Amino acid sequence: MSDLEKTYSREQHLQLGDGLERVNTPRLLIHSRSRSHLGEQSSHSAQLRVNEEDVDAQLELEKEDTKSPSGSCSNGSNPMQPPPANRMIRFEIGDPQQPNNWSQPKKIFALFVAIMSVMNSTMNSSLAAGATAPISAHFGNTNEAQLILPTSIYLVGYVIGPIIWSPISESYGRKWTMITAFAVFTIFSICSAVSPNFAALVIFRLFVGIGGSAAISVVGGICADVYHDPRSRGRSMAIFMAATTFGPILGPPVSGFVSVVSWSWPFWVGVILSGASWPLFVFFPETYAPVILKHRARRLRKETGDMSITAPIELERTDFNHIVTVVLTRPLRMMCFEPLVLFTCLYLSYAYAIFYISFQSYPLIFTGIYGFNAGEQGLAFLPFGVGAIIAAGIYMLWDAILARAQRLDKAWSTNEEMRRLPLACVAGPFFVITLFWLGWTAKKDIHWIVPLLSGVPFGIGYLCLFMALLNYLVDAYEIFAASAMAAASFSRSSFGAVLPFAAKPLYRTLGVAWASSLLGFFSVALCVIPFVFIRWGDQMRQKSKFCQYLAQKKREEAEAREREIAEQSSEDVEMLGTRPSREEVITQEKC
Repeated sequence: MSDLEKTYSREQHLQLGDGLERVNTPRLLIHSRSRSHLGEQSSHSAQLRVNEEDVDAQLELEKEDTKSPSGSCSNGSNPMQPPPANRMIRFEIGDPQQPNNWSQPKKIFALFVAIMSVMNSTMNSSLAAGATAPISAHFGNTNEAQLILPTSIYLVGYVIGPIIWSPISESYGRKWTMITAFAVFTIFSICSAVSPNFAALVIFRLFVGIGGSAAISVVGGICADVYHDPRSRGRSMAIFMAATTFGPILGPPVSGFVSVVSWSWPFWVGVILSGASWPLFVFFPETYAPVILKHRARRLRKETGDMSITAPIELERTDFNHIVTVVLTRPLRMMCFEPLVLFTCLYLSYAYAIFYISFQSYPLIFTGIYGFNAGEQGLAFLPFGVGAIIAAGIYMLWDAILARAQRLDKAWSTNEEMRRLPLACVAGPFFVITLFWLGWTAKKDIHWIVPLLSGVPFGIGYLCLFMALLNYLVDAYEIFAASAMAAASFSRSSFGAVLPFAAKPLYRTLGVAWASSLLGFFSVALCVIPFVFIRWGDQMRQKSKFCQYLAQKKREEAEAREREIAEQSSEDVEMLGTRPSREEVITQEKC
């Protein structure tokens, strides 16, 4: 083994080639690979159309890594000799540049910057909801459906944006993707505040949503980058989910109080907050391990002149045809062929839609029945935040219970479904309670505090559901988690953008009590999903091509680690065998 190869390290990158999403899980990488052979193998993947072929082709690519390079020749080379092999670099165990090995303060800072971007994005999503009346008066638009657009079109940006930002973050890293997206977010926030007409406001809000969507689609990956331990990763994801809950809650009260000055002031508040966050991005470190390795490979090529030094990500296909036929279609294929993904998306989308429906139903309830002004109406959302705080406490309590059970080797604690899903089972009844509570207590002869407090169980159920099901998808699919998360983001943003248009007609036609009850009955039906997962989730994963592939890769990783340990042990023995004994050293010193 050469000196350079001895510096090659354990890369936190489970996949090579074919553009599959990567999750930072240790594995032993092959040191050399033929470029022409990779091209031959990768050309086959352009024809993939369904999930079975996608997974099988990737598995075949991994198998081919262990074979000899093909005999194709290059310019000026001997046609009987294989082309030069790439010398793959990887992280050493304990490498300080590997994000999982960073100091705790550095990890916390990276997570804090990510959370601030989420708070900016999610608060901006609901800013227009509290300023509907001033916007209507300023632009002379009284059409109810059109006045919902500044909020709903933002969520359409959440549908479009991840398609752009997620692949970019996996090619160029998290840092510059976040900075670019945040620049788009800030520029169009300013444009929204100075919109010359209502149509321009709607278009600008779409681009603000596209820029803000990077926080939703990339931050989950940042959590996985810096925390490989499932428990630490779960806690960081819980903080991320709490931020996605608190952000929209802050929008209505902020816009409700400041919009009395001008219709544009809510958007200027968003600009001020984003401007205050910009200094954080200057010091934001790159967290994506494959891109860090790519930078290291470029530096080594420049320093040594050895052009065969390669990072794994540099061998991946990035052509448009491959991205369209494989990468972008995988979330949709998972929704169609993976029951776990399909029903998780359905449940999360419904919960998300109810959250954004409340931005249309609360004015009917608290302004129409109790006479709240815009600012007071915005404050009515704060009980959601109280519930979210309680949900975070419930998550920490369950995490401690699970850790204790694992230390005691309880049989149920090793069950993949039992790690996350009990929280989702708890969340469902809270949704049902909330909707019936709100519907049947929102009356003039009942004090406003009673329906207002229904937001507390909603916050508990909402955050518990998202923390449980999103973490379950990450745990179940691992290397395909990015696609599963993209499917969930796509579906819930679509629901959140469309269903609020039906809110006011629904509540006016059926009345507050029966409209809320109808939504409650749907919640009762969806409550069974996590219970079904607990009972049959393991069988669903066993039948999944994606999960079968993951199990195969875990077996290969275990075998690779055993081989690496054996090789290291043999090297140590050889070094000890050539080392002079203590007596020989003393004799040489005397001589």
